[in-house]
Amino acid sequence: MKRVLGVDLGDARTGLAVSDELRMLAHPLETIESNSAETVARRIKAIVSEKDVDCVVVGLPRNMDGSMGRSAEQVQRFVAKLTGLINCQVVSWDERLSTVAADRALQTAGKKTRETKGIRDQVAAQIILQSYLDRLSA
Repeated sequence: MKRVLGVDLGDARTGLAVSDELRMLAHPLETIESNSAETVARRIKAIVSEKDVDCVVVGLPRNMDGSMGRSAEQVQRFVAKLTGLINCQVVSWDERLSTVAADRALQTAGKKTRETKGIRDQVAAQIILQSYLDRLSA
């Protein structure tokens, strides 16, 4: 089975996570330091090829009431651009509170806030992807 890539798209940094080949577990992969959607899309395209990915799950930051805000609209534009760039399925997935959950997980692991800057986005992507994988297996 092919892998699934999780994406936590941000303005300054984008976190990535990848599933195992059985699509059971999500693992942090990397953080892309960039404010350019083109740079992020090109890196994702390369990873899709390198890691044998056939599905990309992009976190969709809905408001708590389920409505779409400015950030969600930006993600939808990115998903449309990415869909035209890569030859695999691209799915948007509700990511409400994933960054909060990532912060809590890192604090529980004993990490200080200043130490987590580079990995927080990866952990958020991991949480988004794990939620998607859990839904697939349900």
